[in-house]
Amino acid sequence: MHIGIIGTGYVGLVTGACFAEFGVFVTCVDKDEKKIRSLKKGIVPFYEPGLEDLVKRNIKQGRLKFTTKVGEAVDESLVIFVAVGTPPRGDGSADLKYIDEVAREVARHMNGYKVIVTKSTVPVGTGKRVRQIIAENLKEQNNFDIVSNPEFLREGAAIEDFMRPNRVVIGASSQQAVAILKDLYKPLYLIETPFVITDIETAELIKYASNSFLATKISFINEMANLCEKVGADVNMVAKGMGLDQRIGSKFLHAGPGFGGSCFPKDTKALLKLAEENHAELSVIGAAISANEKQRSIMFDKIKGGMGELKGKVIAVLGLSFKPNTDDLRDAPSLYLIERLLKDKAKVRTYDPVAMDTAKSLFPGVTFCKDSYEAAKGADALVIVTEWNQFRNLDLEKIKGLLRQPFFFDLRNIYEPGKMKKIGFKYFCVGRS
Repeated sequence: MHIGIIGTGYVGLVTGACFAEFGVFVTCVDKDEKKIRSLKKGIVPFYEPGLEDLVKRNIKQGRLKFTTKVGEAVDESLVIFVAVGTPPRGDGSADLKYIDEVAREVARHMNGYKVIVTKSTVPVGTGKRVRQIIAENLKEQNNFDIVSNPEFLREGAAIEDFMRPNRVVIGASSQQAVAILKDLYKPLYLIETPFVITDIETAELIKYASNSFLATKISFINEMANLCEKVGADVNMVAKGMGLDQRIGSKFLHAGPGFGGSCFPKDTKALLKLAEENHAELSVIGAAISANEKQRSIMFDKIKGGMGELKGKVIAVLGLSFKPNTDDLRDAPSLYLIERLLKDKAKVRTYDPVAMDTAKSLFPGVTFCKDSYEAAKGADALVIVTEWNQFRNLDLEKIKGLLRQPFFFDLRNIYEPGKMKKIGFKYFCVGRS
């Protein structure tokens, strides 16, 4: 089978490379000529473990190719995946201009029956919208089906999530389209992956509901952490006690500076806007968004409250990306904290294993260091914002010797408070007394 992937951002490129690994012939399309030239050489424009090797291997074996021409992909493919961005508008709703543009372009090049699949995260009703746009722009009568097949890829673990997913959701009104998608995902039947076959509207909502629920778990445990600090409890043990209940589960119950990234902030706000447009109230989601925004301020207040006057102080910030194993800075807690530190006239030194190149254009006044120890040298405080594995095993005695003052703000609860205080740090964490 031949398929086309329109949009070679995070979702599109991972999807295309992984389908190629399944033995499918894939044509990936993007209008960015510079990006396509790089991809043809096997150069991936963002950091995702294992992806560059996957891309290079499948280019070499002839199953993966790249082009700027939508018509080329449509002409060769039975299935066309739409994986373009749906950025947030000012009111929180998803901007579908790129989806609309792709729908019109696909319609102009259709030369027979096609299955058009929305892989992008889109609000309920987008499937109908795409169907109407294609029908209005067809040059000649051709049959086609619309499918919603939302992605559930975690940045930093996207290849594993595609190859061994928790589930595959297929939303369609055509049994023929469902059969084609099932055939495309046939390798996953061998590992007994659950398939959820439903209508388009339900499939579209599953993605938003899933991300919003996970975001709510994060906001909930962060609010519990704030309460723990007031009453003298330990949020790590609270989370463990909760997580052992199989109805709750332990994942996403880790207190910290709040959620960020390309999905949770955008999707929660888009779901809230969708509810508003349909006269439904989602007060829980609204509270999760509010709690997350407040959590970042609470983390800054923790630093300022612990140190006092920040003007002229040197703060070493470890971790810039919103989570480990990615260079994604979108809505990362580090951005808020650095902005607040700079606003209070502090000097910031920072280190991140992969995200510094992106951050340099955002913060020209920040000093970017070669490692954690260079960042700590001469600093008045060290702040861990992202829980990269290499930050879990720092030489703490060396760090203490490098710091000008022994302030240590562990916003990911990596270290044990008793041990840190014994070494001599003025140690601050989240939700642990």
